[in-house]
Amino acid sequence: MTVAMEHVLYPIPDAMSVLNMSRTVIYEQIRAGRLRTVKQGRRRYVTEAGISDYVDLLEREAGGRGDAA
Repeated sequence: MTVAMEHVLYPIPDAMSVLNMSRTVIYEQIRAGRLRTVKQGRRRYVTEAGISDYVDLLEREAGGRGDAA
């Protein structure tokens, strides 16, 4: 039996891939308090909930139109 593990914590490079954003934009969103992170030692991670909440925020800001403009 194989157990599939889902990510709960995403290192910044993985969050960049998931959100399709540059490192600069990711850190800008973190500094603005729009993308939540946690720290473990010296490393910073974006939580799965943080990514979900950020996407929800973007959808609300778009007014629920569903477009990317």
